[in-house]
Amino acid sequence: MAISIDGSYGEGGGQILRTALSLSAVLGKGIKIERIRAGREKPGLRPQHLAGVRALGRITDAKVGGDEIGSQSLTFSPGKVKGGVYRFNVAEERGSAGAVTLILQVLLLPLCFSPSSSEVTLLGGTHVPWSPPFHYFSMVLFPTLARMGLCCKAEIERWGWYPKGGGVVRVKIVPVEELRSVNLSTGGSPRRIFGISGTSNLPVHIALRQKERAYQRAKERLRLVADIQIVDKALSPGQGTVLFLALESEGGLSGFSALGRRGKRAEEVADEAMDQLIEHIDGGGCVDPHLSDQLIPFAALAKGKSVFTTSRITRHLLTNIWVVKQFLDVRIEVEGREGEAGRVEIHP
Repeated sequence: MAISIDGSYGEGGGQILRTALSLSAVLGKGIKIERIRAGREKPGLRPQHLAGVRALGRITDAKVGGDEIGSQSLTFSPGKVKGGVYRFNVAEERGSAGAVTLILQVLLLPLCFSPSSSEVTLLGGTHVPWSPPFHYFSMVLFPTLARMGLCCKAEIERWGWYPKGGGVVRVKIVPVEELRSVNLSTGGSPRRIFGISGTSNLPVHIALRQKERAYQRAKERLRLVADIQIVDKALSPGQGTVLFLALESEGGLSGFSALGRRGKRAEEVADEAMDQLIEHIDGGGCVDPHLSDQLIPFAALAKGKSVFTTSRITRHLLTNIWVVKQFLDVRIEVEGREGEAGRVEIHP
């Protein structure tokens, strides 16, 4: 019998869909999701959601119903997960700069447990609003998952900015027999800041100013020297700029980013990313707010208890915990209130 999921629960966004699809594939359980993104300005499946559904459907030979733009109801009945070489385009159904990282969120966990290694090429937006940029995955998420035994490597061949997209990312995933638990409970003192200041088809002074502003603030506020690489003339069909900062502390990694846009000064981009980083340090948690909800499905399937502290408990985190509990008999304890720092324990 298919597991029924209310797509409007909690945060009510695409994360419910992505997590439910991933667990459906891993566990071989059919699902029916209703009221997908019901409260959004454009409810139902958008191009990047549809791309994720169809990509996972291909990887699992799934029977799928309701897979069309705008659909608020979806059925998904997976077969076995198959590793291999795949290529997926978020703009295949309709022109879109939808985030390739959000498609990867759907595919990563199932391919982690596939019988063989995989190489996935994703086409779409690599640095676009409302989604983790490529460098968050390559510099923060993947190194953190490596502590749980998962080996993932990613490279970017072409950058995709809003609204043109057109980015190209390749990801290699080596499967594991079982995931290890992880302890990320102690943030500790910040050790270093590193990252990239990147631009495509824009004057190099923009990237330099972003770097300089972040460098000065890190030095004055945190007494740290930020190692920020300039990526000028990043190959892309569009224009864009990003500052991505990774923070390495005694306990682990966290990541923060900001995108430029017309009329937004380079210094504002740097301040936006640095404000997030400083807020995280002041919050005292080990895991940044975005990493916390992404770790939940992996930790729920790992062997043994996992624990982490986060600088801010988000509705995304609480919603992802709810979705996981629809599939697994797992105890997840959250200490702290939404919007504040907290601690999470996952007992599979």
